[in-house]
Order: sequence, then C-alpha cells, then structure tokens
Amino acid sequence: MTPAQDRPPQRTPRERGTRRGEQSVEHLLRRAGFGASQEEVDFYLELGFSGSVRRLVDYEDAPDDVDSLIGTPGYVAVTAVGGFAPATTIAHARQRWLFRMVHSQRPLQEKMTLFWHNHFATAYTKIAGAFNAAEGSRYMAAKPSEDPNGVKGQIEVFRDFALGNFRDLLVAMAKDVAMLVWLDGRTNVRNRPQENFARELMELFTMGVGTFEESDVYAAARVFTGWNLARPGNAYYTFSYVANQHDTTAKEFTFPIYADGGRTIAARSADAGMQDGLDLINAVARHPATGPRLALKLYRYFVSEVDSPDERLINDLSRLYYENNFEMKPVIRHLLLSSQFTAPAARYARYSWPVEFVTRAIKEVGWAGFSVNDTLTPLANMGQQLFEPPDVNGWDLGAGWFSSGAMVARMNFAATLATNQRFNLRERLRGQARTPEALVTLINDRLTPSPFTSDQHRALVDYAGAGLTFTGSDAQLVTKASGLAHLVVGSGAYQIV
Repeated sequence: MTPAQDRPPQRTPRERGTRRGEQSVEHLLRRAGFGASQEEVDFYLELGFSGSVRRLVDYEDAPDDVDSLIGTPGYVAVTAVGGFAPATTIAHARQRWLFRMVHSQRPLQEKMTLFWHNHFATAYTKIAGAFNAAEGSRYMAAKPSEDPNGVKGQIEVFRDFALGNFRDLLVAMAKDVAMLVWLDGRTNVRNRPQENFARELMELFTMGVGTFEESDVYAAARVFTGWNLARPGNAYYTFSYVANQHDTTAKEFTFPIYADGGRTIAARSADAGMQDGLDLINAVARHPATGPRLALKLYRYFVSEVDSPDERLINDLSRLYYENNFEMKPVIRHLLLSSQFTAPAARYARYSWPVEFVTRAIKEVGWAGFSVNDTLTPLANMGQQLFEPPDVNGWDLGAGWFSSGAMVARMNFAATLATNQRFNLRERLRGQARTPEALVTLINDRLTPSPFTSDQHRALVDYAGAGLTFTGSDAQLVTKASGLAHLVVGSGAYQIV
C-alpha cells in the first residue's frame, strides 16, 4: 500500500537506485520502517529526504485505516480458521501486526511500537498462564473498538505512545494489565512489597544499572503498593488502585525525587497514596541518566548497534528529550535528520531482526498469493516471535541472530516467498532484462541488498544464464527472477539493513 491516493507514475526497475536521493530514501524506509515496495519508494522520493522524514514523523497526517484492509484482495493475506480474531487469538494478533508492518501508511509508528514492545518486554505466555489464552491475547493485543469492555491491549498502548510522551508511557505501563502480571505488580501489597516492577522501572526502563541502590528498589516497591487489578462482575481485568493495600509511610531515595533536590516522598493518606507512584515516575523520567540512556538505545535501534555514536549526537538527543518535557517526537526527528543517520557509511550498518527481514522481504519481493500466517513458523525458527520476547531484557541487537540454524530458516523463508508464483516481475522486467547481467542488475535494484562482491555478482549472473540460451521470454523471466530472488533474499547481503 502506498501512502497516498495520487500515486506518482511507476518507474521501471532500471531507474531504481539511480535517481537523485533514491538510496537515501531507501535507507530511511529500511530503518524508520520495514523496507518499501517500489511504489512506496517512488512516493517518498517525490517528497525528498527531509519531506520523507516529516511524513514519517508527523504520521498523524496519514490515514490509519490499515486494519480495515485485512482480507481485501491486493494486500498480503491473513489465514484464520473459524474467523479472524486477533483480540482473543495470539496467532491472529501476530498476523495483524505483521499486516500493519507491511501495509501501514504510518511505518515509523509501527517501528516505534516494536521498539517499545522490546523496551518494556512482556511475554504473552506468562499473561495467558495467569488467565487463559484468550484473555492473554486480549491484554496483549486487543483494540478497544473490538472488545465489549473497551480493553486496550499493551501493544495498542505502545502504538498510541509511539512518538508520544515517555513519562506518560511509563505511567500507562505501571497501570497496564499485562505489565502488572508480567512483573508481579498485582501481588505488591503493603505488608509484602514485591520488587520486580520497581527494579525494572529503574534498571531497564529508565535510569540504568549503577544509578540506584538496593534501598531504592525497596522504597520504590513500597511506592507502588496497591497498584493492582480489579475485575468487576464478569468484565475483564483493569487497573485499580487499592488504597488499603498501600504503604502510607514516607519513602526515602538516594537520588532526587523532586526538582528542589528532595529525596523523600512524604507520608500520605492511603486515599492520596497513588501520587507516590506518579512522583517517582516523574523523578526517574527526569533523572540525568535516563535521557542519554534512551538516546543511546534509539541510536542502536535506528543507526547501528556496532558503531560508536558521536557523543555530541547523544547529548543533543538527550537535551531535546529534557527540553521537550519527555516528548519523543523531537528526539526521533533530530536523529533521522542527523549526519550520523544520513551518511552513506550508515547504510547497511545494522543487522536485521527476523521480523524486519521478513516484512522487508514481503514488501520488496511482493505478496501475491502469500499469507502472513506463513511467516509465523519461520519467525519462530529464526528466534523471534512477536509478543514473546525471551525475558525482561527483550531481544538483543547484533550478529547473534545469525546462527547456522537461523540462517537456514531465513533461506527457507526466501525460497517460500520467491516461488509458487509469489514473485512475478514479468510485467516490470519484460523488455528490460535482455541479458543475464541485466536481469541480475534489475533484481538487485528491486531488492536493495547491500552491495555484492564482484565474485558474488558473477555467480548470480552465471545462475541467470545457466542451462539456456537467454532470450528474456516470459517463462525465463518468471523462472530466473524467482530463483534470483531466492538467492538474493537468502544471502548474507540481504540480512543487514
């Protein structure tokens, strides 16, 4: 799906990658989205790089009707036995999110939703185990509009706050049903403080290791006593502050809680005790370690997990975070326009997660006859299932994703996607691919892998011309283009973005 009704004229594959600014736009769409179809590249190229950043960041101006397109001919399919029910079936929720990654006109919103899903890593299995499979899916993925009680799943909260206020997102997570189960906040009561959420709030979500003491963890646990769940009647669980479970005594910290430097949250009545948590969340959001830590994590996610960032860039991103009262939009805008992001050296400098690899391949190869349901088992074999991060630390970035078994899974997926008439560039290639060399060039321009070595390029050309007198007929193009797509998407060059 392209981002506008009035689409620019279609270009031939030969032009891809050669127009002014095209490689920069493709780089932007791989990092700030999930890759792009040729039509999408054409659209964003008309906007220019800065205009494309504006379109991605100010996504409120773009339509958000992507869910209504599920099941519509011309879009990647979903597969559901007995009806598509993403609010109550986690496999369907995964399909819906993958569909959004492929077709949303707000790709950066989906990319940041994935970032927050990893930052506040919460696994469906534990939530379902606490209730049942249907409720587990509901608290992870339901949209209020599809639930009789208006339940908003955790992923919808991340989508709402994709480029929103980080402090407000922290408050939302402290009240989130899935989070209250995941980090055991629902068992945190006055006479028996439970420290899991308190620890991760400071260690993983905000300030980081080395910025607090064990006494702070205990004090923070007491702050959140009484933040619990309620299930009125036959409705579903929702957040509830239970006043008689709250520790009303003063809580002292080793770092400032208030702007005047005060480190003590004073004793409050039980009815007013919820303010303790709001005060602490404001403090950890404002802490001088939180901005730089978020900036570095965003740099590694959008730019490179290998290269060291310029200290000035991290300082600038952190400054914008504080100056804009924890709003993320100015931070992300500055990052995407920074020289470290736009430099040619930044291209193909980050290893792709399995979900990034799969969605990019679908967008670049094409989805005719393909269902996102066909990605679920391959993604599991590659080591990444949406709604199922491995632990509270989330998924790592880096080369650890490329074990021999995971690479076999990637190559097998490439074969599945590229065959069975799922990759048919006949109309685009007809008249263009007059030689094996031209066909390989066109396929590489279409799929945008990192540059092949001369030996690798020659091997692809040899494959394209092997066993036949190359005529560029439709039958040859279908067969050879599919084979080349399999080889390119399954290659090491395609695994980096």
